[in-house]
Amino acid sequence: MPRARPPWALLHSRRYWRTVGQPEGIVSEQDTDHHFVHRSTIPTMHFQPSLPRLPIPKLEDTIRRYLAAQRPLLNDEQYRNTEKLAQEFANGEGEFIHRDLLEHDKNNKHTSYISAPWFDMYLSAREPITLNYNPFITLNPDPKSEYNTQVVRATNLIVSSLKFLNSLKNNYLRPDIYYVNRRWGQSKVFKNFIRILPPTLSWYGAYMVNAYPLDMVQYKSLFNSTRIPNLNKDTLFTDEFARHLLVMRNGHFYIVEVLDPFGNILHPSEIQAHLIQIIHDADRLPGFELSYLTTEERNTWATLRQQLVQTGNEENLKKIDSAVFCLCLDSTSPENETELAHCFLHGNGFNRWFDKSISLIVTTDGMAGVNFEHSWGDGIAVLRFINEVYRDSTEHPALVPESSPALFVSSYDKLEFNLNRTVMSAINAARTKFAEKTKQLSIRSFRFERFGKQFAVNQNLSPDAVFQLACQMAVYRQYGKLRPSYEACSTAAFKHGRTETIRPTSVYTQKCTAAFVDERGKHSIEDMRNMIDECSRYHKRLQLEATLGQGFDRHLFALKYLVQRRGGRIPDIYNDPAYKNINHIIVSTSTLSSAAVHYGGFGPVVPDGFGVGYNVFDNWIGCIISSYLGEDLEKLLKCLDHTLTDIFDVLEGRRLRR
Repeated sequence: MPRARPPWALLHSRRYWRTVGQPEGIVSEQDTDHHFVHRSTIPTMHFQPSLPRLPIPKLEDTIRRYLAAQRPLLNDEQYRNTEKLAQEFANGEGEFIHRDLLEHDKNNKHTSYISAPWFDMYLSAREPITLNYNPFITLNPDPKSEYNTQVVRATNLIVSSLKFLNSLKNNYLRPDIYYVNRRWGQSKVFKNFIRILPPTLSWYGAYMVNAYPLDMVQYKSLFNSTRIPNLNKDTLFTDEFARHLLVMRNGHFYIVEVLDPFGNILHPSEIQAHLIQIIHDADRLPGFELSYLTTEERNTWATLRQQLVQTGNEENLKKIDSAVFCLCLDSTSPENETELAHCFLHGNGFNRWFDKSISLIVTTDGMAGVNFEHSWGDGIAVLRFINEVYRDSTEHPALVPESSPALFVSSYDKLEFNLNRTVMSAINAARTKFAEKTKQLSIRSFRFERFGKQFAVNQNLSPDAVFQLACQMAVYRQYGKLRPSYEACSTAAFKHGRTETIRPTSVYTQKCTAAFVDERGKHSIEDMRNMIDECSRYHKRLQLEATLGQGFDRHLFALKYLVQRRGGRIPDIYNDPAYKNINHIIVSTSTLSSAAVHYGGFGPVVPDGFGVGYNVFDNWIGCIISSYLGEDLEKLLKCLDHTLTDIFDVLEGRRLRR
C-alpha cells in the first residue's frame, strides 16, 4: 500500500469533524461537540500542584501491621522467630534505613517515595508481561443490540476514545474527585469557586467540603505510549504528537491517521470504511506473526527487537510505539465467559501488541474490552477511560447501524517487516512457548446469586469484607490452612500514589474460619454472626489504612529497595522464610465496580496461586478466577460457593448444615 501523505495533504483529502469555536472563560459541562466527551468547568490537572504527598508510615506502625498480618499464617515457634527479627530490624538497622528514606523523600517533593521503586520493579522484571502482568477488562455490550456488530462497535469506541484523548489534552476532562457528599459534585457554585482558586490552593478548597481530588499523572501514559524492551530494564516511551491508530487483524499491522494537526477527528464514515477495508485485506495470517515476540521473556525480546531495528524495521516500530492506541479486530467470537476471558487476557497471541499501554479489543460479535500493560499505571486510570468511552459510545454513538462507509477514502499504511532467519526462528519458538503456557492456564467464571451488595449493606457489613472472608474460608476448606492473600488498593489520593496492599488474612478471619469449618455446629448463630461482624470491621479498617498510605507492604518494599540501590547488606527480616512466604501470594484479588464493566481478570502471580478478579453487584457476586492448577481451581469454586452459602445462612439466622 502507498505510504501515508503529509498532514497538509490530508486536510484536503480527508473529511474531519470540525471543532466548534468556544468562547474563553467558564463553559457549561453540558457543552459538547464531536471532539470531546465533555468540557469540565474545573481543568483536568487543576489539583496536581496542591495534592498531598504520600505519607511514609512510622516504622513502629509498619512493624506492628506486618506482625499482625503474619500471625494467622505462622505457628507459635515461627511467629516468635519472625517477631524477633522484626523487632531487631525496627530497633537497629531499620531505624537508620527509615531515616534515610525520610530524607530522600524530603528531597524529592515532586513525587512519592514509592513511585520510582515501583516503576523499577515493573520495568526490571524479566518475565513475559503476557499472563504475568497485563490484566484485562471487558465492557458490557451496547444496550442497543443492533450496535453490537464489529465494525459499528469498533468505530464508535474509536471515536469516543479520541474524544476522551482530546478532552484530556485540552484540560477539559473532569478531574477525578471523591465526594463524601455527592451533591457537591453537582454544584456549579462549588466548581466555579474551585476553578478560580490557584492550582497551588485548589486541593484545600475541595477539602473544605470533604471532597478529595485524586492524582491524574498516569493519564498521560494512556495514549501514544508503549513499553520498550531493553536488556535488564525496559523503558516507557510516549509521543504525544502522533495522530495515528494501530489496527491489528490476523497478525497484520495497519496505520490509520485518525486526527488532523488541530485535533479534529476523522469522520466516522471514513473510519468505518478503513476498518472494512482492513478486514477484507487481512483475510489470512502472515507468514510469520511478529507480535508473538511481545509474549517473550523481556531480555530475549530486547535482543530480537534490536535485530529488527538493524534490519530496517525501525520506522515501522516507531509507528507501532507512537500510535494513539492499538485496536485489535479479532476474527473470533467467544461462546462463553471462559472463552471470552481467555480471549481478552491473552487471545491467540498473534493479534496483540502486548507492549502497548492500551489495546482495545473487539470480537466479531461486537464484544469489546481492553488489555493493558501495567508498569505505567493502575486500574483507576483505565477504569475512568472505560467508563467515559462506554458512556459516550452508547449515549452519543458516532455511527448508526444503517450508516454507509465513505466511498472515497485515502489509503492506510500497511506495515511490512524485513525478517532475518534468526527472527523467524525466534517467532516460531515464541509461538510454541505461548501455546504451551496458555494451554496450562485454566480460567473459570463464578456467579453466586443468593445475595449481593444490597443484602450485605442492609446487614451493616462491608460487601468487600464478606467476599474476602468467603475467599479465606474457601482456601482453608480446600487446603486445611490459611494462605497468603492480597487485595490491591489505590493510593491515588496522594501525589504520584500507586497502590497499597490490603492483607485479608487476619486473626479475625482465622477465628471465623475455624468456627465455620473446624468447629462447625459448636457455636451459636449469634456468636457466628458476631465473628462475621468483627471480620467486616477489621477489613474496613485495613481498607482505610491502605487508602491513606498506612499499610506495611510498600514501606518495607521501599526500605529494601533503598538498601539494594546502595549495595548494602540485606537485613535479616527480608531473608526470613516467613517474609518470603507472605509475599508468595496464593490468592491475589482485585475488584472493579462500574456499570460499564462486564468483568475483569488477570493471571495468577505465582505458579501455585489464583488470580481473582471480582465484583460484588447489587444482587449477586461474580468473579473470574485463573490458575495453572486446573483441578485445584475446580475445587476452589465449589468451596467458594459453599462458604458464601454458609455466610448467607448465618446472616439469615439459619444454623449451618452438616
